[in-house]
Amino acid sequence: MSNIDLNTVSADRFGRSLRGIGLNLLVHNVARSVAFLKQVFDADIFQPSDDFAIVSIGGNVLQLHADHTYHSHPLPSLLPESGPRGGGIEIRLYDADPDISVDKANAAGATILSPPTDKPHGLREAYILDPDGYAWVPSSRLTSEE
Repeated sequence: MSNIDLNTVSADRFGRSLRGIGLNLLVHNVARSVAFLKQVFDADIFQPSDDFAIVSIGGNVLQLHADHTYHSHPLPSLLPESGPRGGGIEIRLYDADPDISVDKANAAGATILSPPTDKPHGLREAYILDPDGYAWVPSSRLTSEE
């Protein structure tokens, strides 16, 4: 995607450029999700609208889609009417400082599911729920002394 301007790329060219694993999140309100991701994770946002946004965090691209954009798709029928949507998925950000992210999440009024903690698998991580209930896991590598 290095040759693509995410501010101006057309939907069809963007779609044809995607490779590997992609992450699309269905959200109640794109603007609310964009504000959360910008405030907590310093995300770069491209082409935000009421329907869609391209999001880049740490050089990784994901997409936000408003529920109504899936009007003829069967996936929304699986979503709960209320409560968190993201049960069972962790969106891991391996280069995001969990302490800073939790401070920003607290300021944004987010739910901290688990505070920053040093884990035996070599990471310091926290669990933050966004307004739609997705679990974001900012993580940083521990040094050999930690």
